[in-house]
Amino acid sequence: MGGLFVFAIQKVGLYGKRDLGSIWPQFTIAIQNNILYGKHMQPSYPLNLQTTYQDLVTAKLDLRSAEIVGRPVLRMRNGKGYWYDQYRVGTDVCERYFAEDSESTRARLKLADQIKGDLEGINKRTSQLVAILRSARYLTFDQQTGSLLSAMARAGVFRLGGTIIGTHAFRLFAAELGRPLGSSLAYATDDIDIASFEKLSIGLNDRIDPPMGALLGNLKFDAIPSLGKVGHSWRWKQSAGTGLVEFLTPSFEADEGIRQLPALGVSAHSFHFLNFLIADPIPAVGLYRNGVLVQVPRPERYAVHKMIVAGRRKDTMRLKAQKDMLQAEALVEVMIEDRPYEIESAFRDAWSRGPAWRELLDKALHRSKMLRQTIGAFRDG
Repeated sequence: MGGLFVFAIQKVGLYGKRDLGSIWPQFTIAIQNNILYGKHMQPSYPLNLQTTYQDLVTAKLDLRSAEIVGRPVLRMRNGKGYWYDQYRVGTDVCERYFAEDSESTRARLKLADQIKGDLEGINKRTSQLVAILRSARYLTFDQQTGSLLSAMARAGVFRLGGTIIGTHAFRLFAAELGRPLGSSLAYATDDIDIASFEKLSIGLNDRIDPPMGALLGNLKFDAIPSLGKVGHSWRWKQSAGTGLVEFLTPSFEADEGIRQLPALGVSAHSFHFLNFLIADPIPAVGLYRNGVLVQVPRPERYAVHKMIVAGRRKDTMRLKAQKDMLQAEALVEVMIEDRPYEIESAFRDAWSRGPAWRELLDKALHRSKMLRQTIGAFRDG
């Protein structure tokens, strides 16, 4: 509340001789409308639209269950369960990864036959839900981004652990949080960043189809050779445009070198701190045609990670660091009101991970008064 009272005192000065009591009604309205720190937070989407989006995500997840062609088999690895679709091709027994074990996954597997029997109805329903959200001016994928991510989804990129990070993930958070996050921060970009864990990619023992090289080649993307790593490209550039696709993975070593993601069939540049961002990702649907089911980080982890990334940027990347901070502030501003437990837990998690983490978070807090007055308080708990 300290920041709110500072805001009130500042307003007293603006109103001249009027005392605090005389402006309290306006101050109360300001709090109720989330007019904090000199910013006007966007109002929430109407509840019916928020429900529409959640229904769309549920429907797209249900449709994934219809892809089961054999029988579901549970495999355990390192204490976690992973479901596979086991089927025969001639005399060979094949397995295709489906999803990590959870109550919702088990429920969908039980209903797989029922879902298959209503595919036409579910597909029609998803198209209707997308149309409703489009008409309400929810953010959409442009044709280039939509076609690329749709092709990746069909190939199994997101099913096999790929997670969209960067601005395209940020754009999807508005629908997830039920509140616009500011159009100036959500401008579409031609860059698409996909991240995944190396060990998960190896352990799943499955691969996308078609291979990434063929998929991106069909969409007129060319591999950019990596310095000193012949045949290990982690960046792909559109041959006749400005599109760029990059593949990333967390680094658990001293260096941040090139690693392999077998499930996705690509090399990836490794980065420290990235493991925090892509742990426990969530499903999201991008508005393109009848919806594209993808995977994104949790918004609270994205916000905290942006604070860390901003502190790692070199002086030559000040504009990107500024964008990192603005996206972090936008998410924190919404989540401190609507999901305070999640943003507090994410910040405390990162803060507890050691001196290097705390140094970068402190650096971000020093840059932003808004962040100091909100999640900065969690340092002391």
